[in-house]
Amino acid sequence: MKKISILFTTALIGLVCLNASAQLKMPQSSSSQTLIQEFGLGKVTVKYSRPNIKGRSLEKDLAPYGEVWRTGANDATVITFTDAVTLDGNPVAAGEYALFTIPGKDEWTIILNKETKQWGSYQYKQSEDVLRFKVKTVKLNDRLETFSINFSDVMPSSANLDLLWSNTRVTVKMTTDVDTKVMASINEAMKSEKPPFYPAAVYYYENGKDLKKALEWISIAEAGDQKAPWFKYQKARIQLKSGDKAGAAQTAKAGVEAAKAMNNAEYIRLNEKILAEASR
Repeated sequence: MKKISILFTTALIGLVCLNASAQLKMPQSSSSQTLIQEFGLGKVTVKYSRPNIKGRSLEKDLAPYGEVWRTGANDATVITFTDAVTLDGNPVAAGEYALFTIPGKDEWTIILNKETKQWGSYQYKQSEDVLRFKVKTVKLNDRLETFSINFSDVMPSSANLDLLWSNTRVTVKMTTDVDTKVMASINEAMKSEKPPFYPAAVYYYENGKDLKKALEWISIAEAGDQKAPWFKYQKARIQLKSGDKAGAAQTAKAGVEAAKAMNNAEYIRLNEKILAEASR
């Protein structure tokens, strides 16, 4: 009976300790982060954990030169593209990939691998690689304690994926084909009962397309709402770019008046800027 009592007490203590452990919350030594960046007509998502240096050697202890690294901590870093992209000129199909790297002093090897469900790089297989290429490193003036991945210089069809740690930055240049898709979308939308004249005209203006067609479309949009200062602003921009300074000045002046009637300070300023440029 005494033996049973001891066993029961031991089991009870173990259960209490297990329950206490389950309830205990502690910060992760390597915090996790998920980045979602709109890019082109799709998105790029990066999920990774962020180790800290903590006085250790980056090239010997954390991301050893010449060895495959998980590009973070804990699980392998995963990058997902909803649309096809190119990385430093290398085509990559839409999909989910493990992002491994091989650090070096002057350059890093960037690796996209099919196997995303793995801890670290211990089960890494080169046979599962989708892509490998090398990029040069850049020395930073300021030292970063925490490993970071971020997006920079994000434009409609280009962006940078930056890996930063200690005094090192590695930049992967990304591009995607937006124009082909947008032009196909505009051509199809123009066949509809309510064509998108305004956004189509703006896209033509901003991307070096047919300005005569852009002016035609923005004029139709303007005719539908004479009180809207944004239509006049965009029309004036197109006229100015087409070389019609007089027409741009007249349209921008009307845009200023429309914006004042609406008490819209932003479009007062924008139309006044075009008016000043057209009056030179």
